[in-house]
Amino acid sequence: MRREAEQSRAAACPVSIPSSLTPQPSSLNPKVAIVAGEASGDLLGSLLMRAVRDAGLPADFFGIAGPRMQSAGARILFPMEALSVRGYVEALGSLRKILGIRRALKSRLRADPPALFIGVDAPDFNLSLEAGLKRAGIPTVHFIGPSIWAWRPKRIRKVRAAASHVLLIFPFEEEIYREAGIPATYVGHPVAHALPEPDRARARERLALAADGEYVALLPGSRPGELKALAALFIETVKHLHQARPDARFLIPLVNRETRLLFEQALHRAQATELPIRILFGHAHDAMQAADVALIASGTATLEALLLDCPHVITYRVPWLTAQIMKRQALLPWIGLPNILAKRDLVPEILQERATPENLANALRGLLEDEGARQAQIEEFRIQRARLRRDTPRLIAHALRPFLQG
Repeated sequence: MRREAEQSRAAACPVSIPSSLTPQPSSLNPKVAIVAGEASGDLLGSLLMRAVRDAGLPADFFGIAGPRMQSAGARILFPMEALSVRGYVEALGSLRKILGIRRALKSRLRADPPALFIGVDAPDFNLSLEAGLKRAGIPTVHFIGPSIWAWRPKRIRKVRAAASHVLLIFPFEEEIYREAGIPATYVGHPVAHALPEPDRARARERLALAADGEYVALLPGSRPGELKALAALFIETVKHLHQARPDARFLIPLVNRETRLLFEQALHRAQATELPIRILFGHAHDAMQAADVALIASGTATLEALLLDCPHVITYRVPWLTAQIMKRQALLPWIGLPNILAKRDLVPEILQERATPENLANALRGLLEDEGARQAQIEEFRIQRARLRRDTPRLIAHALRPFLQG
C-alpha cells in the first residue's frame, strides 16, 4: 500500500529524464548507476569512483551527481541539488518532485539495467530505490550505512531488503550488520584516508592569512535550506563575538554561487556587511585547518573538523515538529559525530532554543580563551582519526570487484 501511494503521488508530478542528460555509453565497460544527494555524498562518491578507477576496475558511472563526481567522470541524469532537502517538514514542499525523480530513475534503470547500482548515503531516497532495483535483479551497494545506531534503528530491515552489500565507515557498525545478516565491509572513512595531516601554518599561507591572527571558521551547512535557516543566527553570533574580541576574523567557505548569494543577502538584511567576514568559494578544509575554532552546523563537517584538528562548537536549528520527531527516535544523547565517536561530551552542542547568538558567542569565546579545552578536543580528535584511517580505496575496490568483474 505504501509503495502504491508513493507511486500515485509521484504520478501526480511526472518527471522525465531530459534526452540531453541521458548518458550514452562511452565504452564497453560495465554501467554503474550512482546517486548522491548532497555535498558530503558528492565528495564520498568521487572518492569511491577514483578508488574503482585506480584499481583498474572497469566502470562507466552515471546517475545523480554533484561537481566532484562529475569531475571524476560521472554523467548526470539529474543534478544533485534536486535532492538536497533539509529535514522532515521542509521536505514536504519538494516531496512530489523528489518522488517523481525517483520514479523516473527507477523506470530508466529497470528498462536498461546497469551492472551495479550504488547509493551514496541519502538513505531516505536511496534505500527505497535500491529495494526496487534489487527485486528486479540488479545488484545494489549502499555506501555509508544509515546511522541506525543513533536513531530509527528499525531501518536495518529496510537496509536488508535494499542492499546486496553495504560499505561501512565506522568500526562499531560491523557487529550491527553482522548480527542482522547483512553482507557488509568496513572500509574506514574515505575522508580520513584522503585528508592530509593537518597543517595550520600551511593552510594560513594558502589563504593568505596572518600567521599570528585569530580566526573563526563558520560552517552553516552546504544546502541552501540550511543556509536560509542558519545564516542569520551565524551572523548575529559573529556580531556578539566581534564585540568581545574585535581582533578576531571570520572565514565562511560556501560551496557554490547560490549559497554565496544567500549568505550575502543575509548579511545585507542584518546590516552586517562591515563585519570582518571573508567569504571563500570552497576551501572548507583550508578554513578549518587555518581556524583557531569553528562554529559548525551538525553534519559531516563536524567529522571533517575532527580529522583536521579544528576545535569547534556544534549547533543546529530545525522547526519544532522536525525536532520532536527526531528526538523521539534518537538513541544517543549527542548529534555530533565527534561526541558519538568519543562516547562523551567532547564538543559543545548548542541546539534548538538554546542556540541563541549570545550562547554561541559565549561558547566560542570560552574555547578561544581556554587553550586547555582546545587541546583536549584535539587530543581526542587524533585518537579517533587513527581509528577511522584505513586503506579505504583498496578496501572499496576489493568489495566492489565481484560486482564489476563477475
